[in-house]
Amino acid sequence: MSSKNKNFDIQTVSIKGMHCRSCEIMIEDNLLKIPGVKKVSVSHTKGQANIYYDRKINTQAIATAVNSAGYDLGTENLPLVSKNLNDYVDLGWALFIVVSLYVVAKSSGLFNLGDFLTGSYSNLWLVLLVGITAGLSTCMAMVGGLVLGISAKYSEDHPHASVTEKFTPHLVFNSARVISYSFLGGIIGLAGSIIQLSPIFIGGLTVTVGLIMLLLGGQLIDIFPVLKKISFTVPKKISRLLGLKDQSSSPYTHKNAAVLGSLTFFLPCGFTQAMQLYAMSTGSLLAGALTMGVFALGTTPGLLGIGGLTSALKGAWAKFFFKTAGIVVIFLAFTNLNGGLTLLGLNTGYQSILSSISAKPEVTETSGVINRGDIQEVNMTQNSTGYNPNYFVIKKGVPVRWIINSTSSYSCATSLIAPKLGIRKNLKSGQNIIEFTPTQTGIIPFSCSMGMYSGSFKVI
Repeated sequence: MSSKNKNFDIQTVSIKGMHCRSCEIMIEDNLLKIPGVKKVSVSHTKGQANIYYDRKINTQAIATAVNSAGYDLGTENLPLVSKNLNDYVDLGWALFIVVSLYVVAKSSGLFNLGDFLTGSYSNLWLVLLVGITAGLSTCMAMVGGLVLGISAKYSEDHPHASVTEKFTPHLVFNSARVISYSFLGGIIGLAGSIIQLSPIFIGGLTVTVGLIMLLLGGQLIDIFPVLKKISFTVPKKISRLLGLKDQSSSPYTHKNAAVLGSLTFFLPCGFTQAMQLYAMSTGSLLAGALTMGVFALGTTPGLLGIGGLTSALKGAWAKFFFKTAGIVVIFLAFTNLNGGLTLLGLNTGYQSILSSISAKPEVTETSGVINRGDIQEVNMTQNSTGYNPNYFVIKKGVPVRWIINSTSSYSCATSLIAPKLGIRKNLKSGQNIIEFTPTQTGIIPFSCSMGMYSGSFKVI
C-alpha cells in the first residue's frame, strides 16, 4: 500500500460464490465503477473484498455492483461434508447413470475405438471427455467472463449485426484456442521426448495428474464443500495482463479475439494443467499436439454455448450434471493414480485391490512357460486392452525368451517397460522377442510407459 492510500478509508465486505481469479477480477472491475472507490482487493479464498474509498459509499451500491457480477454479499461457511440428503440422492442417481453408460459403452465395443487411432492416442476419447467436462465447468468459470466480454464488445460495436455475425467472435476465439493448444501441446510433448523422461518421473507426473483430477472431481460432486476453497490460478496481475479483464476498454477486432483465445493456454484451470502434464509425459510432438488440441476441442461446446447451452444447465439440472461429470472425473483420476503408482513401483491402486480379490494361489512350478531345452519361452499377446496373459511364473537362473505378438501396434500398450530388467521397447506389429535371465527370486513387474496396462513375472 502506497503512502497515498493511507488517507483512504477501508470497508471490508463478505462475498459468496467466488471460486477463482476470474471471479475476483470481475468483482473488482464492477466495484471500481462506484464513485469514490479508489482501489479494490478481492480474495476468493477468504470470500472478502477490501474497498478503499475517499468519500462515503452506499452499501446498496456495493451490493448492486457485486450482484451485477453474478455474486452475492454474505458469509459462506463451507462444511467438510455436505449435510444435505438431496446431495447424496443426486449422487446416487448420477453414479447409476455413469455405471449404466459404462456398461453400454463396453458391451457395444466403444472402448475398442483405440484400435483405429495411432500412436499412444487410444486414450484421446478420454481426453475429449475431460475437455467436454472442463468446458462446462472450470474452464467456463475461468474463461467464460472473457468470452462474454468479447461477445458483448462486438455486439456493442456492431449493433445491427446478424445472429450469424454476432457468433463470429466465438468461432474466432475458440478456433484460436484449438490451434494454439495443439501447437503448444506439441512443444510440450517434444520437450518430453528430448528430456527422455524416466518411468519414475512419468509416474510422478501421472500421479500428480491423478491427484489434480481427484480434487476437481471432488469439487464437482459437491459432497465435500470445503474443497471449493482450493483452486488452480495464476497471479491476478498476470491474469489481467493476458486479457482476463473488462473488455470494454478496447475495441473488438478478430485479431484481439484470436490472441486472447491463444493466451488462455497460460490461464490454466486444473483440468488444463492435468492435460499439459499428460501431454509432456507422452514424449511425442504429435501425441502432445493431439492431446492438447483434442482437449481444447472438447471445451469448445461449453464455451460456444455460453448464453445458450449454459442457460439450459441451471439450478438443479446443472448441479446434477456436475455430479455426473464429477464421478467420471474421479474414475479417470483413479485410473491415472493406478498407472502412476505402477510406474513408481507402488501399485496400490484399485486394480491391485481387484487383483487381490482373485489372488493367484502360491505357485511352485512354472506357469505360462514352454521349456525349450535350456530356455524358458514365454508367449504373450499385446492388443488395445493390454497384455494377455499378463502373469507368468519362471525359474531363477534360466534364460527367458519373451515372445510378444503385437496385434494393435498403435495402442498405448505398445510402449513396454520393465524397469527391473532395464527394458524399454516400442513394440512393432507382429512378433517381438526380448531375452533376459532372472538372477533373483521375486516379482518382476512390467507395464506400458503410462502404467495403464501391467503384468508381472514371478521368479521362483
